[in-house]
Amino acid sequence: PFAGDADPTPSRWSAVFLRLRRRLRGALEELLVRLRGGGHTFTIVVAVVVGVLAGYGAIAFRALIAVTHRMFFATSEYSLDMLQAMPWWQRLTLPAIGGLAGGLIVTRLAPEVRGSGIPEVMEAVARRGGAIRVRVLVAKALAAALTIGSGGSAGREGPIVHIGSAIGSAVGQAVEASARRVRTLVACGAAAAIAATFNAPIAGALFSIEVVLGDFAVASLSPIVISSVVATVISRHHLGD
Repeated sequence: PFAGDADPTPSRWSAVFLRLRRRLRGALEELLVRLRGGGHTFTIVVAVVVGVLAGYGAIAFRALIAVTHRMFFATSEYSLDMLQAMPWWQRLTLPAIGGLAGGLIVTRLAPEVRGSGIPEVMEAVARRGGAIRVRVLVAKALAAALTIGSGGSAGREGPIVHIGSAIGSAVGQAVEASARRVRTLVACGAAAAIAATFNAPIAGALFSIEVVLGDFAVASLSPIVISSVVATVISRHHLGD
């Protein structure tokens, strides 16, 4: 520093940080206002964000299932030979332990995650404007991963639909979208999650349009397809074709 210059004090740095944060927040709010004014453009932009988040959410869910499977069976292998080599009491108790752990998460953290997940998403779209609590995302992922990873009689389709829909709902509520747009974003999340999990972009989009949303309007169709494609690109990049 030059002679006579005073060293910046912590309070001065705090003031600079606060000004930068306010400017950034103001710029983001202005951008959101402009995008909302664009109508369909706003929905498309947010649908891309939902597709990215749901794609990585699907990858994380698959990884979580692998972790819980290794935790229960001490191996990443899953085959009939592996199961036949295990003692009978392990084949009996391990799925029961996983089911009990998942049940505790459901009863203590978020009771609405019980069941496969698809009827719960349909109810949220039909009766609550697509509103799904954020804690559903964590509770469903943990409960389903424990159940599937421990050898429980369950699959990934219902849980991943619920997880992707919760991501879409959370994004829609974060940007203060209308109830109609939130419902569309819930369907975007469901389509993207299915596409990324099963490498099935067309099936994910059609399932979400027909079952979750029940609306074949072009305004709803295009963001759902875009979310599905974005999530598929992400999953193929990380998991292969």
